[in-house]
Amino acid sequence: MSFRLLVLWLLLFSGHLWAGPAIQSWTTEKGARVLFVPAPELPMVDVRVVFDGGSARGAIPGVASLTSALLEEGAGEWNADEIAERLDSVGANMSVSSQRDMAWLSVRTLTEKKALTVTMDTVAQVLGAPRFDAADFERNRKAMLVSLNHDEQSPGTVAQKTFMHTLFGEHPYAAEVEGTEASLARITREDVIAHYKKYYVAKNAVIAIVGAVERAEAERLAELVTSGMQAGERAPALPPVSDLQAARTLNLQFPSSQSHILMGQPGMHRGDPDYFILYVGNHILGGSGLVSQLSEEVREKRGLSYSVYSYFSPMRRNGPFLIGAQTQNAKAGEALQVIKQTLARFIEQGPSEDELKAAKQNITGGFPLRIASNSKILEYIAMLGFYDLPLDYLDTFVDKVNSVTREQIREAFQRRIKPDQLLTVVVGNEQKPAQVN
Repeated sequence: MSFRLLVLWLLLFSGHLWAGPAIQSWTTEKGARVLFVPAPELPMVDVRVVFDGGSARGAIPGVASLTSALLEEGAGEWNADEIAERLDSVGANMSVSSQRDMAWLSVRTLTEKKALTVTMDTVAQVLGAPRFDAADFERNRKAMLVSLNHDEQSPGTVAQKTFMHTLFGEHPYAAEVEGTEASLARITREDVIAHYKKYYVAKNAVIAIVGAVERAEAERLAELVTSGMQAGERAPALPPVSDLQAARTLNLQFPSSQSHILMGQPGMHRGDPDYFILYVGNHILGGSGLVSQLSEEVREKRGLSYSVYSYFSPMRRNGPFLIGAQTQNAKAGEALQVIKQTLARFIEQGPSEDELKAAKQNITGGFPLRIASNSKILEYIAMLGFYDLPLDYLDTFVDKVNSVTREQIREAFQRRIKPDQLLTVVVGNEQKPAQVN
């Protein structure tokens, strides 16, 4: 932990007002939003460029992930090996990834002149002039097909994919992030290029920078990163996620020693007015590991599952609220019943004062560690920029958690979580063939 962050930690526990890192923000000439946090303690800089170009934007399931993966395979005059050699020669690290909402490229480099120049020139080419060579396209497409076949051997992955696809129905979030065998078979190189041209543009990008550079240098780096991009346009708003209208259960046969249980519904979005209330409430219900209500009822009292959990996964639109557990096949029915009873009781009664106090202490006490490195700060500010959240989000986080009341939790869960409209997916070898109830 840096000295600066150690001081913030001490301030938090000495009772003084705690403040997060100072975030500066501006827009590049081509329209990319930039968030910057100076961090002079170490001679390095972290940069993340986030695009609203995840699987929810893909014309074909899997095209967003394939586009993201191909960025590292060749750009400008360099192939994949040459890109890797350039970065390795100056000790830099670069990675790419894609999810439902977003796709991103992250890089870490030393601020020494040669290292910074080589690294950022490489990033500018990767984002501004990717090659998408036919051979690279075909190799990565086949690798994704192999990965899909491997996923089919995992009951947990089968359960997760079935849950997400069924939960979101006709919404763009229903598209498999990595695609399907059928969709990957019909994706062409031209589809990848079209996805890149539409979504990898400056106005559809957020650039997060954390490191030992001055504001003027951060501005230069942001302009360099976007220099090869088209200005383009920001992606249009996604449609709202529809609530489930009735309970639905899918029982899937699978040759596994345990049953995987997933249960939930659409939950909340980033910036949701109920975010902190639901976040603290879920911490008590099933988000705090072995001390949660679900763990107490399912694991400790009855020994039905080694692990049981719940979480909200907010996105641009309502992401899933999900409860998950693994249990012996013969005990799946009992475990599911206890989960339903525990959730219903929590919705009706809410938490106790002692549970709420403990949850607040656990969340706020651990919060400084969640931003105790440049890379963690980078992830946070990239998230703030992408979801258009207030720049004082980190400053006000602790106060907003501490302001949550028992009655607010009870009221919000009663209003937002509907036990008679839950989707349940159970995957195991003593389940009946796939059916809908």
